[in-house]
Amino acid sequence: MVISKENKDFIDSLVDYYISESESYRQIAENFVPEVESVPDTAFGIITGCVYSGFLQAYQNQQQAPSLEDIREFNQIIKNRAPLIKKAILDPISIQSDKKELKNKPNQDLTKNKSQNNHTD
Repeated sequence: MVISKENKDFIDSLVDYYISESESYRQIAENFVPEVESVPDTAFGIITGCVYSGFLQAYQNQQQAPSLEDIREFNQIIKNRAPLIKKAILDPISIQSDKKELKNKPNQDLTKNKSQNNHTD
């Protein structure tokens, strides 16, 4: 079994939502200093945990359970989006401006776009 298109779209929308709220999750992580050593890593963990919870809830709502293959695919989706999640935590203002620039260019990785723009030949 592979993750359905509907569930993939749902995961993508969750990631997008949590990216847009990354400052809030960074603030939550900051509340745990000095117990946590890395605020960005803690915020990343909170965000990915929330997305994972939403992923599991989607399956439960469909009266299904994700297979090991589904969980591996979910992990790959998160791994692919991890640079964007981290960037949103570290520099939320830049992510918002990148989103505006790419609004009409779906399927383009914001982190790749930004790094390409920063290279000079």
